[in-house]
Amino acid sequence: MSVHSRWSAYRWHLIRPMPVASVVNHALDEVLLRRVGAGEREPTLRFWGRIEPEVVIGRFQSVRNEVDEEAARRYGIQITRRLTGGGAMFVEPENIITYSIYAPQELVAGMSFVESYAFLDDWVIEALRSLGIDAWYEPINDITSSGGKIGGAAQARRFGAVLHHATLSYDLNSDRMLEVLRIGKEKLSDKGITSAARRVGPLRQQTNLPRDVIVERMIETFAQRCGGLVEDEVSEEEMAEASELIRTKYGTREWTYTLP
Repeated sequence: MSVHSRWSAYRWHLIRPMPVASVVNHALDEVLLRRVGAGEREPTLRFWGRIEPEVVIGRFQSVRNEVDEEAARRYGIQITRRLTGGGAMFVEPENIITYSIYAPQELVAGMSFVESYAFLDDWVIEALRSLGIDAWYEPINDITSSGGKIGGAAQARRFGAVLHHATLSYDLNSDRMLEVLRIGKEKLSDKGITSAARRVGPLRQQTNLPRDVIVERMIETFAQRCGGLVEDEVSEEEMAEASELIRTKYGTREWTYTLP
């Protein structure tokens, strides 16, 4: 089966960004993943909306190792834990583009994790290149360019479906990021910490385009890849399920501060 026929074998739905509290996005990831796996929702591309800054840590990280909690409190930054692995990220609503793909596991059948990351992010590379960015995939989970790293992806396969989400840097408040994230401060010199921030190549610096324009080009490219997108939104039932997961899991201190 060709790359394009894999995508076009499904009737894809699109959920555009809706501003919500940080923890809602993480709960929705699990809800929509479960629903796609159960055949209760068509495969879906969702762009995240946010109303507040956050530091999100990977499933197998600890807050203590990754976050300066005092700095986070000072700036009103929420601390959350996501369903997938990977590293900690500092997120400000207008400086980040995040998307999630929810699909049956058959979409990536026969692929290794490395192969599936490249496959599931290839449309993003195409979209960025169409905007004049020299972008490429760097194993295992980075989207990078000659201007610096643009973003990173993470993945989970469970409930009969695959969740693949990625966060791209549109702009970067590097001073605040370095205050809130530890980024190995105990191991790096001041020069090393500074260069870590410089390795990021935010899209705004590389294109001078508004964030919404970049998102629309990404949507257009995905639609071309899969043969069209059906406009959709999170249902009342799905939001209710997310609210329950926030109460019992994603909004609890036990989840956020668990020690894997």
